[in-house]
Amino acid sequence: MRRILAQTRKELTQLVRDKMALALALVLPCTQLILMGSAISLTVADLPIAVQDLDDSPTSRTLIDAFRHSNTFRIVPFAVDRQPETAFTSNLARAALIIPARFGRDIARGVTSPVQMLIDASDSNTARLVSGYAAEVTAAWNADHGGGARVAPVQAAIRFWYNPGRSSKRFYGPGIFVLGLSLFPPLLASLASAKEGEQKTILQVYVSSISAHEFLLGKILTFVLVSFCECLLLLTLLFTYFGLNFAGDPTCFIVATIFYAFCVCSFGTLIGSAIPNQQVAMQMVMLGGFLLVFMLSGLIYPIQNVPIQIRWLSNFIWGRYYIDIVRDALLEGGGWPAQWWKVVIIAFTGSVFYTMSWRNMRRMQLKA
Repeated sequence: MRRILAQTRKELTQLVRDKMALALALVLPCTQLILMGSAISLTVADLPIAVQDLDDSPTSRTLIDAFRHSNTFRIVPFAVDRQPETAFTSNLARAALIIPARFGRDIARGVTSPVQMLIDASDSNTARLVSGYAAEVTAAWNADHGGGARVAPVQAAIRFWYNPGRSSKRFYGPGIFVLGLSLFPPLLASLASAKEGEQKTILQVYVSSISAHEFLLGKILTFVLVSFCECLLLLTLLFTYFGLNFAGDPTCFIVATIFYAFCVCSFGTLIGSAIPNQQVAMQMVMLGGFLLVFMLSGLIYPIQNVPIQIRWLSNFIWGRYYIDIVRDALLEGGGWPAQWWKVVIIAFTGSVFYTMSWRNMRRMQLKA
């Protein structure tokens, strides 16, 4: 144990002396959380919509007001004698609402009057959301101004749980938190290990009396401590700037965080020890610690939306399980009954990474 702590103290001393490494460990994760957590949003707001009112009746104006009062749409005046497609090509609007003539008279008589909504579908995701919001506005208007129209026999009463305001920050904040832990600690660990191989200082370890276990545990413990410091800073931002808090028993989150820190730091150490080149090691960590976690962990889109040809890869992405645990701890509060098996997977993955690192170093280390 004394040798492990000595190795940890040596790594911490080198880290503290490197100001750029400290910024990479503590400042950049906070910056990433604030920028990405605030910028990433799938909520459509202030969308310009052109309106052609061919009826110009009090009833048609109430429908236009319904769209105007929505936070999603912003009404743009548009001449009735122009083709609505020109609003898209001129980048004046992303959708066009066309109200037919005799609209008010048909509504007063209880006759169905179709209203046309043209949507620019060059951005398919935005187009799908606009279509849904427009349908909601129209349904609400029908309920209040339907006149003699037949009332729908079934009406759904919808209530949003865990995130009733549908805040993107509350959903993406925990995911960006996991992304920071998945990227920066293993990146530092891989650079530290690769630097020793690149500069050949690792040879001193091979001929020393320190064992592979002691060397690796000391190095991993160093960056696990860095992970904890980063975790505390990021949690402070989540609790203040993002308005989150623990929804239930936090012990599952705490245990999972310990195992996850060990997992990602073991991954970084494995890459650094196997690839004695800092540039290549950094690229490998960016692939495993950033790109795969970003794309295949459910951080942005549900895993079910990933094409089935590559969806199976998400089963091997350690960040996928930790994101579910963090979101459960901060939003749902399911705790151990719902998340225990994911904690086991994270711990198992970390043990696999550590074993591979140990076997790689043990083969090269000379026996005393």
